[in-house]
Amino acid sequence: MKPKKSVSKKSKPRQKDKFRKILVTSALPYANGPIHLGHLVEYIQTDIWVRYLKMCGHQAYYFCADDTHGTPIMIAAKKANLAPEAMLENIHREHTRDFKLFQIEFDNYYTTNSPENRGFAEYIYKKSLEKKRIARRSVRQLYCEKDLMFLPDRFVRGICPVCGAADQYGDSCEVCSSTYAPSELVHPKCSVCGSPPVFKESEHLFFVLSECRKFLEKWIRTPGRVDDGIRKKMDDWLSGELRDWDISRDGPYFGFEIPGEINKYFYVWLDAPIGYMASSKNFFSRTKPELFDEFWKKGSKSELYHFIGKDIAYFHVLFWPALLESADFRVPDAVFIHGFLTVNGEKMSKSRGTLIRAESYLRHLDPGALRFYYASKLSGGLDDLDLSSTEFLSRYNADVVGNLTNIFSRLCGTIAEKLDHTLSDGLTDDGAKLEEFALARALETMSAFENRNFARAMREITALGDAINKFINDREPWKKIKENPESARSVLTDALTAGRILAALMKPVLPVFAAGVEELLAEKEPLSYLNLKSRFEAGHKIRPYRHLSSRIDPASFDAMFEEEKNPVMEKKDKNPGGEVSSPQSEGIISMEEFSRVQLRVGKIISASTIDGADRLLQIELDVGEEKRRNVIAGIWEAYAPEDLKDMNVVCVTNLAPRKMKFGVSEAMLLAAGSGASLTLFVSHRSAKPGDLLK
Repeated sequence: MKPKKSVSKKSKPRQKDKFRKILVTSALPYANGPIHLGHLVEYIQTDIWVRYLKMCGHQAYYFCADDTHGTPIMIAAKKANLAPEAMLENIHREHTRDFKLFQIEFDNYYTTNSPENRGFAEYIYKKSLEKKRIARRSVRQLYCEKDLMFLPDRFVRGICPVCGAADQYGDSCEVCSSTYAPSELVHPKCSVCGSPPVFKESEHLFFVLSECRKFLEKWIRTPGRVDDGIRKKMDDWLSGELRDWDISRDGPYFGFEIPGEINKYFYVWLDAPIGYMASSKNFFSRTKPELFDEFWKKGSKSELYHFIGKDIAYFHVLFWPALLESADFRVPDAVFIHGFLTVNGEKMSKSRGTLIRAESYLRHLDPGALRFYYASKLSGGLDDLDLSSTEFLSRYNADVVGNLTNIFSRLCGTIAEKLDHTLSDGLTDDGAKLEEFALARALETMSAFENRNFARAMREITALGDAINKFINDREPWKKIKENPESARSVLTDALTAGRILAALMKPVLPVFAAGVEELLAEKEPLSYLNLKSRFEAGHKIRPYRHLSSRIDPASFDAMFEEEKNPVMEKKDKNPGGEVSSPQSEGIISMEEFSRVQLRVGKIISASTIDGADRLLQIELDVGEEKRRNVIAGIWEAYAPEDLKDMNVVCVTNLAPRKMKFGVSEAMLLAAGSGASLTLFVSHRSAKPGDLLK
């Protein structure tokens, strides 16, 4: 086990820029649907990088927002019989919830339907007018005379002019993948009402991109701006004709009206990226107002980065920098572009059940598992990544549960308990060599994180985990503890010193896992890359072991796919009472039905682990009866057995006993959440075992 002596200059972290100021954004999710696993590639990737930057001590900020304007939003709100603003509030809550549950930590998650966004959109438009970069042209496009609106490409459907497939979009065919203009569709129809549209002339406003050619050539060829693959594509675009960009839409349209125009609105793609600026302005106005100019003023020495998918590269490396330059704002230092997500080798599809919503995933699997899997596949390039069921399960179960978690579970359980959870006064020579190896791996890991090569970072971390496990195996502390407890204590201390470095390195990817290690090791301050060389004080005491992660059952993955293949359909039939049911009313029960459920106070007399069960505890429960009840509960991730003794909990006592693999469970404990964040409901004041909740 020899630590590497140096790190290549090409990949070394920017140590000289210790106090960097960095603003990072992700593309804005459109507010007409839920977050799915394809979206999460980008947000998890960005979150990991920003967490890494913050752990290095940099002043880093992560901003995003809902993209809220456009015809689809207006029509979706109309179908839901809601005002657009009300629908957007619902979507915003759902998006915020999903991001939080996947441990994505924005400094501000905002909306483009905001006064800040309107102000910046109008300002950028005005500056572009002054520089004569706005032109007027007549446009001939499809118009629905029934809905009284011009139709975006995706709101026209008809027969593909190439392969003859029916019911295809107005811009591309999902069967033969051909692209075309809506006017080329055979028998086009409005997708809203189904009536055939007509052609109608309208005057539109265009941003004259050709006026920005020299600026764009200089920007795109500056080293580090984009991936080499994208740069070559941009060179092709710049060498050809730069198409001017239609930035206006006719009403009715949900968006910002263009100043000085009648019934004209900014196209959603104009004000969407301005949401990066608006979200940061909203945040800094409430915290440090001076920082907005430090990040967005032309000539700023701070850093600005965008994470996006390759499908919107053209816009983010041509139009967006041109808009910023036209308004005398600074341009991004770089645009980081990732590939698409496939599932088991195929394009995500609703019909196949592979377009997995975030909320569906969370009902079956641990969010940390997805964060780790994406990290293990992301190398910072344009390659697509595949969510393979088999690889997903094997990677997490082997690398996180079998490798990283194994270090702490085998040391901090019985071994630490027999040593009074107390560590040695320093490291042995072998322990110091292991620490040196861990610090060398840390340099390589930090270099990989800096360059967004998360796959390499995961390889470095798991290699460190392998080394620590081998160190433990070779010294067999479970044997030494009988004949030489102090020797066993030294092994415990040496291995946990390296283990805390490992947990810190994994923290950007698995923040909940790292927080569990911090609590277990009784760290006085959060783990970071600034305190990797810190050691435990003499006689330091760690806490009793608490579960850190669990193996994934393949059945959970299968259940997730099955749920997406067979979603619960909205029922529109009238019920016996004559009321129309809805998704919100499904599952409603009467007071009579509710009264049949007996909720009582139960006192936990004892709790213990179950051999062969990863997440289960066996609990002896007093519910005010002569005989105590046996309960088997999957709460080990959140509660150590010794923490439960004498706790008064809420339980259901009139469920039929359930025969399980490890015994019969005779009641159900009430809890909220899942995994390590699960929380039991407890009684208040003088409630006693057996008291009925009313």
